[in-house]
Amino acid sequence: MKHLSALALVLFTALLSQAQTPAVKVGFADVEYIFSQMPESKTIESELQALQAQLKKQIDAKVADFQKKLAEYQQFGANVPEAVRQNTERELRQMQENIEKLQQDAQAEMQRKQTQLMEPVYQKVGKAIEDVAKENGFSIILNNQISGLDVILYGDEKLDVSDLVLKKLGVTPKPATENK
Repeated sequence: MKHLSALALVLFTALLSQAQTPAVKVGFADVEYIFSQMPESKTIESELQALQAQLKKQIDAKVADFQKKLAEYQQFGANVPEAVRQNTERELRQMQENIEKLQQDAQAEMQRKQTQLMEPVYQKVGKAIEDVAKENGFSIILNNQISGLDVILYGDEKLDVSDLVLKKLGVTPKPATENK
């Protein structure tokens, strides 16, 4: 994270020094805002929520089985032969390990699905940003945030090309009261 911040600072400083020459036109875009305005965002969100619900249902079923088996063990544990008790404890440990693995796999599956769904959108937005930059004479377009950190501490609203990118994508930006 420190390297990313340092890189952003060096890039910003270099841009400022170059921005003093009249040939360089710098703009910025709010990619999160652009994405939130696109119709694909609702579809992607719905798909991810459906997958999350499906995975949660699977995990909840395994947890319920585990809790049932644990309750039975706690109720009858003292009254069963040692071999049965040890076997049940081993089975409970295995069930708990399986639940943990299922949770990890579910998280990885969510990340894979999000990447799969977002990649075409990011490419589409990237192409639109490139087109807007070329059409409007921008030399550089920056993202206003990287990993949740502001890269642009101040930017003249006239340099924000987010709405131009949305128009390029065929999306009508919502009125200012609903934006950002």
